Amino acid sequence: MENSTQESHLRSDNSVTYESAYTVYAMALSSTPSSTNINHQRIALGSFLEDYTNRVDIISFDPETLSFKTHPKLAFDHPYPPTKLMFQPNRKSASSSSSCSDLLASTGDFLRLWEVRESSIEPVTVLNNSKTSEFCAPLTSFDWNDVEPKRIGTSSIDTTCTIWDIEKCVVETQLIAHDKEVYDIAWGEARVFASVSADGSVRIFDLRDKEHSTIIYESPQPDTPLLRLAWNKQDLKYMATIQMDSNKVVILDIRSPTTPVAELERHHASVNAIAWAPQSCKHICSAGDDTQALIWELPTVAGPNGIDPLCVYSAGYEINQLQWSAAQPDWIAIAFSNKLQLLKV
Repeated sequence: MENSTQESHLRSDNSVTYESAYTVYAMALSSTPSSTNINHQRIALGSFLEDYTNRVDIISFDPETLSFKTHPKLAFDHPYPPTKLMFQPNRKSASSSSSCSDLLASTGDFLRLWEVRESSIEPVTVLNNSKTSEFCAPLTSFDWNDVEPKRIGTSSIDTTCTIWDIEKCVVETQLIAHDKEVYDIAWGEARVFASVSADGSVRIFDLRDKEHSTIIYESPQPDTPLLRLAWNKQDLKYMATIQMDSNKVVILDIRSPTTPVAELERHHASVNAIAWAPQSCKHICSAGDDTQALIWELPTVAGPNGIDPLCVYSAGYEINQLQWSAAQPDWIAIAFSNKLQLLKV
């Protein structure tokens, strides 16, 4: 009963909903406040339409009035549904004119960069990681390096991970990372990243030693794909991953490979998204097809019956995306159907 009480409290008092004209999948929260209002946060929403032409809308959220603001010119067409959207982390601009803009990246058919200004969006560049073709194998995901923001890593169904220098618009390195499709990539340090794949493994790479990688976890069932990866930026010893069609979130300690330090098993259906808290090394949020977003506090030692979530929220619909705001850590964003919902935590 305690959980159901908590759910209804969160639903009535501590959430705010934005309804899109499209089914929402990709979602990004800006890490820097709006230049016109320091309390506003930009949010990018990507449509999921079974069509070539898709859409990305930029809206802003004001946590004081619990309201969203839209701008008709802050939207653009995107080829195919974007598989991921991300604003450049911690962008520090020297000039006041450029500080009004955000850099947004998207993946799908290519890696694309967009400049989001106060009342317009301009395409910056289209980056193709294929050396032999004008076409690029579909990109499943990417991550922006928050230590060296000139660096973006992309993952692809062609088994590779590509590291881009976006200032020079050149490939820094391209690695055959896995035996099968690579589904997600996450940076740890400036030159260290990890990836997960349809081959069921989590591998860590160091750009200073490109010939070697370290496998730190493999799915218990051979060749069960790992779909998502999240590296704990507050404590780089820990990362989290999820398997295809699994209700578990697997927590890994890179110091002790192969054996998870915890398995979070309170979801009732497949987990679709995970995000570490930006301000705490012990908290993580997960969301899935059971319509629930669960916030967990990782104990020093897990009990014999596993770990219960700290907080439960029910959206009433399968949740396919989740972001924990770095600029406003009291808010978690989830996406389901054609809705974006922000939860106060």
